[in-house]
Amino acid sequence: MVLCESTRAAADTIADRLAAPQDVRSLHHRQGWWPQSLAHGAVGVALLHIERARADQGPWQRAHDWLACAAAEPTVGGADSHLYYGAPALAFALHAAVDRPGRYARALDTLDQYVTATIRARLVSAHARMDGGDMAALTEFDAIRGLSGMGALLLRRDLHIDVLREILTYLVRLTEPVKHDGELLPGWWSHLAPSGKTSPNYPEGHANNGVAHGIGGPLAVLSLAARRGVTVDGHLDAITRILAWLDHWQQDGPAGPWWPYWITREQLRSGTTGPGPSRPSWCYGTAGFARAQQLAALALKDPARQQTAEFALLRAMTDPGQLSMTVDVSLCHGFAGLARITQLVAADAITPGLTECLPRLLAPIIDTAPGTLADFLIDPPGGGDIGLLEGAAGTALALTTFHTGTPSASGWDSCFLTN
Repeated sequence: MVLCESTRAAADTIADRLAAPQDVRSLHHRQGWWPQSLAHGAVGVALLHIERARADQGPWQRAHDWLACAAAEPTVGGADSHLYYGAPALAFALHAAVDRPGRYARALDTLDQYVTATIRARLVSAHARMDGGDMAALTEFDAIRGLSGMGALLLRRDLHIDVLREILTYLVRLTEPVKHDGELLPGWWSHLAPSGKTSPNYPEGHANNGVAHGIGGPLAVLSLAARRGVTVDGHLDAITRILAWLDHWQQDGPAGPWWPYWITREQLRSGTTGPGPSRPSWCYGTAGFARAQQLAALALKDPARQQTAEFALLRAMTDPGQLSMTVDVSLCHGFAGLARITQLVAADAITPGLTECLPRLLAPIIDTAPGTLADFLIDPPGGGDIGLLEGAAGTALALTTFHTGTPSASGWDSCFLTN
């Protein structure tokens, strides 16, 4: 009871500080002012107020005000748009706000036209790239800016299933191995560094494993779609190929199973990785890997794999060494993300002990006085971040959903490909 009261007090305080766009815009933000950004801007804050309104924790007017702020300028579509920015981000938030038939229907229809046109143009480019034997950029397929994120949007919208199937067909092809300079590589091998740019430190590129920017995103979308009964030719084979890759690179140690963030060509040849697990975050760490693999196990009806994924998360969430690497309270790579993923995994788990981890994971957030926490997130010296991925709205969403229960009222966390 005390924990629930503390999470609610912290969420209420942050939401109150983010009540009105005109008050927040005057503050200095590290990320700048991006109204159509789900990651860092008004769309992410709107999502917070949508979840709270749908859960009877706050007024609808705040959600409407932030949606109006996000939609005030011409909508960004085309190559510059993705799940976390522009038309797709607005569509995601508006869909979350639909609490009765017909609400936002006209706006959603218009946004859907932008989104489906963008997806099909990207699919043409992706298949042309594959046909030419070139390597992929992370932004082609990842969860944040790529086609995996777009697939998550269509799956959540439950419309344009034909376009969703086109994305799934592309993702199946992405998992097929390719030969480059005489070496067999996974189909998602990128010629770029993890930053998405060329780098002398990655002269032969890398295979990215993470949920945010690597093959963890396609694995999650393929698994979520399969669980909903939306499949294409080779669908389960593709899931199995990704899992075989992760199995090959799984590391086991005193802290339990873990997976490297990425694999370089040198590591591919030697079969070795760096020492020890890294930060257990959603974006790259064990928390994200564990949820994606749990979803895959559920899709494949594989209880042994499900137990392995859940055990990996349980060990990571009870290991002081791994938790000490987490130094913020964000959803992307902080304690809010660890708490929300643990809550989701626990709800589907056959492994005991995960729910008992939640007080420890929430403590770094709620042990700070609510007003002090809000100040730290929204208006610290040097500027804050109001957004979903690394900022105040995301932290408040995790706290709100912990208080109101699983699943979330609005489905906000489906943009993380975790639900």
